[in-house]
Amino acid sequence: MSLQITVGSPQLVIHQGEIVWATEPDGQLAEDNPRGLMFRDTRLIGLWCLYANGMRWQLLNGGAITHFAARVFMTNPAIDTVGGAIPEHSLSLVLGRWIDGGVHEDLDITNHGSKAVRFNLELSIRADFGDVFEVKAGRLVRRGQITTIWDDATQTLTNSYRNEAFHRAVVMRARSPHGALYANGRLSFEVAVEPGQVWHACMLSNLIDGATELEAPRACTGENMHSEAGQALNAWRQEATKLRCSNDEYYRLYHQALDDMAALRLPIETPTGLHVIPAAGLPWFVALFGRDSLIAALQTLPITAEFARGALAVLGADQARARDDYRDAEPGKILHEMRLGELAFFKLIPHTPYYGTADATPLYLMVLHAAWRWTGNATLLRDHIDVAEGCLTWIDEWGDRDGDGFQEYETRSSMGYENVGWKDSGDGVLYPDGSVVRGPKALCELQGYVYAAWQGMAEVFDALDRPERAQALRAKAASLRERFDAAFWNEAFGGYAYALDGDKRQVLTSASNIGHCLWCGLIPPARARQVADRLLHSAMFSGWGVRTLASDHVAYNPNSYHNGSVWPHDNGLIAQGLARYGFHDQAARVARAVSGAGSYFAMSQVPELYAGVARDATNFPVQFLGSNVPQAWAAGSAFSFLQAILGLQPDAAAGRLLLDPHLPAWLPDLTLYDLRVGDQTFDIRFSRGEFETVFEVLRGPEDWVWRTPAAMVA
Repeated sequence: MSLQITVGSPQLVIHQGEIVWATEPDGQLAEDNPRGLMFRDTRLIGLWCLYANGMRWQLLNGGAITHFAARVFMTNPAIDTVGGAIPEHSLSLVLGRWIDGGVHEDLDITNHGSKAVRFNLELSIRADFGDVFEVKAGRLVRRGQITTIWDDATQTLTNSYRNEAFHRAVVMRARSPHGALYANGRLSFEVAVEPGQVWHACMLSNLIDGATELEAPRACTGENMHSEAGQALNAWRQEATKLRCSNDEYYRLYHQALDDMAALRLPIETPTGLHVIPAAGLPWFVALFGRDSLIAALQTLPITAEFARGALAVLGADQARARDDYRDAEPGKILHEMRLGELAFFKLIPHTPYYGTADATPLYLMVLHAAWRWTGNATLLRDHIDVAEGCLTWIDEWGDRDGDGFQEYETRSSMGYENVGWKDSGDGVLYPDGSVVRGPKALCELQGYVYAAWQGMAEVFDALDRPERAQALRAKAASLRERFDAAFWNEAFGGYAYALDGDKRQVLTSASNIGHCLWCGLIPPARARQVADRLLHSAMFSGWGVRTLASDHVAYNPNSYHNGSVWPHDNGLIAQGLARYGFHDQAARVARAVSGAGSYFAMSQVPELYAGVARDATNFPVQFLGSNVPQAWAAGSAFSFLQAILGLQPDAAAGRLLLDPHLPAWLPDLTLYDLRVGDQTFDIRFSRGEFETVFEVLRGPEDWVWRTPAAMVA
């Protein structure tokens, strides 16, 4: 296809671990820009501009080479110097930038003219040390002191910030042929270049958080793929499950998603060691999240078990032990968000961590069960069973606020969120008249997550030889399904309520959330067709995906965050739910819609969300301003669609991989390589046959692989 859309404002972003360097497309950062060099929830650098004798360079082209490295090509305007004018476009400037620990930046200037040139290259830098929450809001409050020190002997510029015990700093060391000078907020380099020659300089930036210092790589940009970060990326690509297919659209979506997940790996130290979880998204959410990390872990289990193991360990280590209303913490609850910036350090925000999520706790149990199914690792169960028991207790004693058997939420914090389901914006849960639902709110998908958690943990307790515990959970799950159907179904509405409000009244709003109940298996089979039809109705299905809110709702806005937009991760879970109930054509339709939308975005990189405008023959997906790209569970939607289309059901402990493949016409063939189930590795080829999708095991034990219907809803 010839048309390509770039999501959000054009920008250049590289990142690694807890570091994000986000700039304009020319690699620079002017005044009043919300981007910058961010490290552990603090913006270190808020201004970074290059000048030649006071003139700005002109962008030719630039882009990210990998998630941690970029190159930008620029040329000069006409430059007046004491030796005469330098003609425009006679110089080229290549800015190389990469992250591996700290930040390394290269400046290479080539003289394409016929005469030697001499001028000053100036780098204007300003550090503001804004907390990421305030940078995002555009309202910085200076609480401490910034100091700037230039050491000419070592060519080192140190910008440091202190507020009592809170300390951040960036130490920039210049390497250039004749040394640099610093004055008036600018580093100045004397550039002298003969015709056809190249002048080269480097800036090496070490990043400091208290006593921790991340050192910049010493090698220049051309060596970055041999670095530790480059080797880690190559290892990820080798080890992850790979795919080939004749549909280029889905192929590109899948492999870009692989690279996005590699880019979002966030290492976190716990008492049990170093673990890797997926950061939620760039540029604002490079942090530990509960819901986001757990859903991404579920999506990526066919690709890697690394995220599931990491999420279980890291989130389990911070499970709440006591009630703390300011942080919405309760015993056994799994956190929502952990921040490390100045506001969190001084507890001016509750994210230390903040526990305002109603869904992370049952999702934790779902991940534990799913990770065990994929790996067959009984040690994983034993390692996390105490945390799981705490989660089960929280569901009964705290998640059910009024003892009616359903999960409800309402914040107790003065700074808590109005909504703590996945649609966590203040207006994310609405009555049919558009007013905000009064709490405590019992969202439909929360009941689905608990149902799936109880069913999964029943299998876990069977594996741990605790049959009575397993039987009790299965009984609770069966009762929940019956009570959910009685309390949430509305015959006149023709579907399930979005939620029950604080007075136990049904909220009869058509929203995408009910699709998560299909994913979890909560919907009785007799009702599933009506749920599927509602999700695929034109009011809900835009053609680019299922909308968050129906277009016939009074609050519908295709450009809103949660009230009419399309979220890829939401669609991925819905597709899995549709396939679970045997609606394979509908699941493939949802997958094709998002896959098709992804092909319009730069690099086939699906954003966090996009507008819910209706698809027709003359339009294309419309960006949502401020959408995070890359974003973990958006990238993970590609793997949800894979699970939906192939009906992957691992049972590693029993030595089985169950399949229910239904390749649609737009995806007539697909081969998976390096698919890991337990201690086995499989290559499997799928293709559309005359009556059904057929498959062939190319590598791995054939007696492990069986065809079976994916539906698990009896």
